[in-house]
Amino acid sequence: MPENKSISRRLAVKSSIFGIMAVSLPHASYAKSAKGFENDISGGSKLLNRYPSIDDIIVAEVVGASHFNLDRVKELVDARPELARATWDWGFGDWETAIGAASHVGRKDIVDYLMSKGARPDIFTYAMLGSFNSVKSMIEATPGVQSIAGPHGITLLQHITTGMRSKDISPAKMDEYHQLVTYVENIGGADNKAPDIEMSETDKSKYIGDYLYGEGPEDGFSIKLNMRKMLSLGKIGKFGGGLYQKAPNVFTYNGVSSVEISFQIENNVVHSMTVHEPELVLLAKKI
Repeated sequence: MPENKSISRRLAVKSSIFGIMAVSLPHASYAKSAKGFENDISGGSKLLNRYPSIDDIIVAEVVGASHFNLDRVKELVDARPELARATWDWGFGDWETAIGAASHVGRKDIVDYLMSKGARPDIFTYAMLGSFNSVKSMIEATPGVQSIAGPHGITLLQHITTGMRSKDISPAKMDEYHQLVTYVENIGGADNKAPDIEMSETDKSKYIGDYLYGEGPEDGFSIKLNMRKMLSLGKIGKFGGGLYQKAPNVFTYNGVSSVEISFQIENNVVHSMTVHEPELVLLAKKI
């Protein structure tokens, strides 16, 4: 994309980056609960600008909590079972369902609960559950589907191995997991990860910091090291999705193919970053 493309504030607001990572994955905290939202409506307060769509805050909380908090998921979904099918964009089109969240972290209890409320399992769910016949039939029905990555760029094979780490797996179920691993390894493509050039801790440290693209307090990004010691990009002050280095100083966000994040460097010092989206080029200066 040409770097001199005109960018209006209206276009910038429409960009996906202004919906990203206002919450921190997976530990999400929010200003209002589902109960609070119901009170707003019943009390005659101003409706959401997207009403009758469900409040984004609630949707994000359901998906976030589905990584680790069964009690909170039940509290939200028991009151509104449709939320079992909630889907959230963590940034740049990194879409994740509630059941997808529970699947990639191996929370079988949350998966089972969400399915009981109408969640739609997919190949990643069945992979985490070690369901050999289900995964095999999906791949045979759609050859090559095993190479499609799940949320956050997590591969099909990674979902299987995550499920294998669960407690109290019977010997018969573990045999099924091993059968599934052997099957997907033999057909190939089930562990195709985004390119990621290895970096030293010193190399990573030069990117870490805050970057501003506007005058507002939230008009910026933070580059941090996440729990896996990889660079992550989040809304300013927040953790966000992982950055994968595909070329020197050029990254993808959680493997999203249409977005490129590059850093401008002089004398080995980073002074800015540029986000390239299909309809947006955004410069943010390091502070």
